[in-house]
Amino acid sequence: MKPRAILHVDMDAFYASVEERDRPELRGKPLIVGGAGGRGVVAAANYAVRRFGVHSAMPVREALRLCPHAVCVRPRMARYREVSEQVFDVFHGFTPLVEGLSLDEAFLDVTASQDLLGDATIIAEGIRRQIRGICGLTASVGIAPNKLLAKIASDINKPDGICRIDAGNLVQILDPLPVQRLPGIGPKSLPAVLAAGIRTFADLRTADQAVLHALFGDRCRSMRAMACGVDERPVEPDREERSISAELTFEQDIRDVRELRCELLRLIDRTAARLRARALVAGRVTVKIRRRDFTTETRQRSLGAATQETAVIGAIAMSLLDDWLRGEPGVALRLLGVGTGDLAGAAIARQGDLFAQNPQKGSLIDAAVDGIRRRFGSAIVTRASLLPPVRDGQSHRTGPQRNTG
Repeated sequence: MKPRAILHVDMDAFYASVEERDRPELRGKPLIVGGAGGRGVVAAANYAVRRFGVHSAMPVREALRLCPHAVCVRPRMARYREVSEQVFDVFHGFTPLVEGLSLDEAFLDVTASQDLLGDATIIAEGIRRQIRGICGLTASVGIAPNKLLAKIASDINKPDGICRIDAGNLVQILDPLPVQRLPGIGPKSLPAVLAAGIRTFADLRTADQAVLHALFGDRCRSMRAMACGVDERPVEPDREERSISAELTFEQDIRDVRELRCELLRLIDRTAARLRARALVAGRVTVKIRRRDFTTETRQRSLGAATQETAVIGAIAMSLLDDWLRGEPGVALRLLGVGTGDLAGAAIARQGDLFAQNPQKGSLIDAAVDGIRRRFGSAIVTRASLLPPVRDGQSHRTGPQRNTG
């Protein structure tokens, strides 16, 4: 039986890094993301401000006392969720076994993926490279045979690093770690554990069984096992999805029809890629439209046959937008979205097409584009339809191509 290969991917100072990426003037400055006012709490802190002792969950007032010249910005959760979707799309491009822990971290079981993509270290590098290319952000990755060790490993070479724990370095890494790093030892139980003289993983691993039983009861054997690096918990993929979608709030309202169509095409491309990454097909397409006054409308249409092809989903979504725009000429929009519903597994959907002689041209194009992006990142290739609208006197050949992933 092939040994498990588990990754724990943890984005580096995620909220703060998104703010620094979106606002270059903040880069390098001590940055706090958190609510202002007397009761505000630090949601995230970049590495520049952490040197002053600032950390998440700390009152903002205390953080500013430690670092008075820090810049404090309010959280933008909608923006973080949008970027998180892009990050998780990368994960699903490498394995369907993704267990999200929060917007910025997840466990991935890449055991089976190694046959196609190379060993776990190569996969981890590919994930980090794609996240950097698509999102402009860094991630740290822990590689290990189980979830406990993978999570410990991801923290060792932060930020922007990789660490692998295996039989060769297991004891060396685990033994000196503080015992509170173990799941199941929290603020309530920690004082008693420390009072028993157990301060490190090594202390717990070598402690007398009677001492452990007095501290943990029936959990004493499992606690010792974890201190030895044993963890049998499986990666539990996210529950079955009912829809796959992508949406974007524009920095400035858009009324130009060509620009709106171009932005919709980007969302179509992203949504269809997410379907394929999750091995799903959709039977319904929805377009979400939000005006500048925040009035929101949706238009949807069922498909004759479920699909994951970009061209088919795109044709329906574009038709829905065009029909809506004809009744609202010149309207300014602040958001567009594309959603797919009535989802089914792609393998099940293909059973009705067993005798088809050749795959559709759109499927071959999608597969080629997905493969290139999976290997090199989305910035390396784009569809011609996703290029920005050509203005009079301009050409797509002038100047460098921008990232349209």
